[in-house]
Amino acid sequence: MQTSIDPAEAEALARDAADPLAPLREEFLIPPHGDGEQVYFCGNSLGLQPRGVRAALLDELDDWHRLAVEAHFRGRHPWMPYHEELRAPLAELAGALPHEVVAMNSLTVNLHLLLVSFYRPTRERHAILIEKHAFPSDRYAVASQIRFHGHDPAEALIELDGDEAGGAISEAAIARALDQHGARIALVLLPGVQYLTGQAFDLAAISALARARGCAIGFDLAHAIGNLPLALHDSGADFAVWCSYKYLNAGPGAVAGCFVHERHAQAALPRFAGWWGHDPATRFQMGPQFHATPGADGWQLSNPPILALAPLRASLELFRRAGMARLREKSVALTGWFEALIRERLDDVLAIVTPREPARRGCQLSLRVKGPRDAGRRLHEHLHARGIIVDWREPDILRAAPVPLYNRHIDCLRFVRAVQDWAAHGR
Repeated sequence: MQTSIDPAEAEALARDAADPLAPLREEFLIPPHGDGEQVYFCGNSLGLQPRGVRAALLDELDDWHRLAVEAHFRGRHPWMPYHEELRAPLAELAGALPHEVVAMNSLTVNLHLLLVSFYRPTRERHAILIEKHAFPSDRYAVASQIRFHGHDPAEALIELDGDEAGGAISEAAIARALDQHGARIALVLLPGVQYLTGQAFDLAAISALARARGCAIGFDLAHAIGNLPLALHDSGADFAVWCSYKYLNAGPGAVAGCFVHERHAQAALPRFAGWWGHDPATRFQMGPQFHATPGADGWQLSNPPILALAPLRASLELFRRAGMARLREKSVALTGWFEALIRERLDDVLAIVTPREPARRGCQLSLRVKGPRDAGRRLHEHLHARGIIVDWREPDILRAAPVPLYNRHIDCLRFVRAVQDWAAHGR
């Protein structure tokens, strides 16, 4: 008796076989599950480990052993200029000039450092505009900065609510907020991709709106860099910050990064200064006066953490090989196929919160389970027990991100089948 073949499976396997980026999957360590591998859709929370990371770390440990302090100058990747090795690949991913980017600190530390420079409140203009459901760390940071400057977040923190189905924020809503409050807004801080809904924002359009109202403009790109092609320099943004442990695959707590537009490269801005931000031409004269390095390097505080930067260097090499344009092309196709399969087979189970237009999302789909409040939690547990790794975000969102570096169409089908199984057995 002939068994019928699921046409979606045949299509998934054919698409995966024809994928020119398929070999990149072998460059990552996929966590095991049973006799096989996990379906890992959590790269928007923690990217998988590139195989090259272990060797990159061992190189630095070996140089520390062989050379000790001399590895600053004689190592295979000398430590003194180590962060400069990351400059070109980061600039390419950010769509920036090399001197506009730097890898340093963590995201929230970088946000605070840049708020010192770009949130410059006055009595008349001291508000900050963010989205209502901003990632908590961003909200904590801006609220604390407002308080530090002697203002009350209850009055000076303007939170923009979603005005579209699923909670997305239209460009018109941003324009209305700036029309209404622009005269008192000192800074607009929005995400490149909103962590909860998965909505991608038009950075250039938002920057133009903010600058037309005299507001400084910055972006949190935690869910955008390595996910979407970016053009930060051309966007006109004043600054941006990001982490490197999500789509950049640099490991838990990885060194973050930031962008400062070149028009501020030599500006006399207030800043919290540190030795590594001092002009390297005179840094070792150990003088008492701080002279900032032009560009984003001038916001550095301390010498780079080499053992933490090595994984990022290994991951960025994979982005160089793949090219962001090709990754985005695959991402649009893969996420689009995933979305179509969910709508076709799971329309009575899942609602897709993320905007449908490819230009308004990256690879993440945010999903709300139809049914009782605890249904989403139960589905999350069901998936994890079967080695399908997605994440849960309060109050009721499952996030699944088919990352083009290592995910496949067959992974998407396995997710859909597991949800169908859960629904068929009484949820």
